Amino acid sequence: MSTMPATHSHSEACCNVPPVVSTGYTPKGSYDNIHDFKTYATGPDDATRGIVVVFDIFGYFDQTIQGADILANSDAHHKYKVVMPDWFKGDACPIEWYPPNTEQKQKDLGAWFGKHPPAEVVDVLPEYVTALNARYPSVKSWAVLGFCWGGKVVSLATSSALNPFKAAAVCHPAMVEPKDAAAIKVPFIMLASGEEPADKVKEFESKLEGPKHVEIFEDQVHGWMAARGDLSKERSKDEYVRGYKTVLEFFGKHWE
Repeated sequence: MSTMPATHSHSEACCNVPPVVSTGYTPKGSYDNIHDFKTYATGPDDATRGIVVVFDIFGYFDQTIQGADILANSDAHHKYKVVMPDWFKGDACPIEWYPPNTEQKQKDLGAWFGKHPPAEVVDVLPEYVTALNARYPSVKSWAVLGFCWGGKVVSLATSSALNPFKAAAVCHPAMVEPKDAAAIKVPFIMLASGEEPADKVKEFESKLEGPKHVEIFEDQVHGWMAARGDLSKERSKDEYVRGYKTVLEFFGKHWE
């Protein structure tokens, strides 16, 4: 069991993450259909807080599903219902296209991004949260967490006038644009890898006005907390766990 030192009146039990499974992970949740989206749902049904996870371009991967279960089951002070919709409706990007080191891969990847712009998900999120409120009436407020491509979705959603979320997190975000930060009014945490442009990450941080935590995990690859996390490597596994702990600590302190 990994523990985090007590901070801000939270006991260590706030972020007790079960041992991470490197391969062959068995999900703790189940799949549902919510607002016409296949949705992985995990966590107690009587949770009073909920987290919408916007996965990366690779869709449902064991590392990402395990991360959702960590969020739902590792905080002794708050019960979280965690949901992860399939925004791509079965058309996730094949992970074999990474790295895009051939002309064909680059062409295929460009076409995929053309079919799945982040703004389309941003437009649907308020309606999706309304559907979540009907499905989980015990949940009184929702936060959002996005990985990579999903990080751009989160930045756009939380800077929108229609933002339905009370707190937000982005991990190894793609398409970091500091101008998005200026309109974000909710507590916001960004965990970047060593592969995101550090200058843009720091400028983004400087424009955030509310409670914030921005950190660069310099020796981690883009995707270490989601589909591209190599949990067979001890350092990657440790930083995977630390990333989720950091998100939970931030939500526990700043999400009203």
